[in-house]
Amino acid sequence: MPGNMLSKGEVFVVDTDAASREQLSNALRQSAYDVICFADGASLLLETRARMPACVLLEMPPDRSALDVLKRLREDNCMAPVLVTSAHGSIAMAVDAIKSGAADFIEKPFRTHDVVDRIDAAIDEFGQPGASRQRWLPDCAPLTAREGDVLEHLAAGLTNKEIARRMNLSARTVEGYRAGILKKAGAKNVTDLLRKIFQGPAGHG
Repeated sequence: MPGNMLSKGEVFVVDTDAASREQLSNALRQSAYDVICFADGASLLLETRARMPACVLLEMPPDRSALDVLKRLREDNCMAPVLVTSAHGSIAMAVDAIKSGAADFIEKPFRTHDVVDRIDAAIDEFGQPGASRQRWLPDCAPLTAREGDVLEHLAAGLTNKEIARRMNLSARTVEGYRAGILKKAGAKNVTDLLRKIFQGPAGHG
């Protein structure tokens, strides 16, 4: 990072693979982030109690222990966006990660510049107030800002892949958000969800 460039904030990286940590650290530093790497979730949790990073990049091992770390981060009121990476990704795992509070789910192997772009997007999103989201589904549990964005795109008729491209997310991440929105809205599928949005609870419209 050039000496005269202002830092965009700290990114905490948990990854068991040393080569992967090195690549990510270099790419993030070139993009003006400060990087602190951790070998496991426990040391990350200790650090986040002392200070909040701009973003967390959290590796999901096969035993899914990262889901516990995600929940602990939220319980500790660490509200920084968390991006989960995994070499063993599945749609079910992506859905679980999103439900546990992840902002994005990235499958390995990944290109480091894609990850940096997604971190930028997550931090930008984190800074946006999502106060107007409830106009969509007034009777449903509050949607996060990111869920609100996915919902707007769904309402516009976009597919998961199109939404993923627009929002700079993976299709599996969008699938996770979509599942969360359907659950909160008590909708059986997207068609049912759109009916609730456009017809409203009393069926008017």
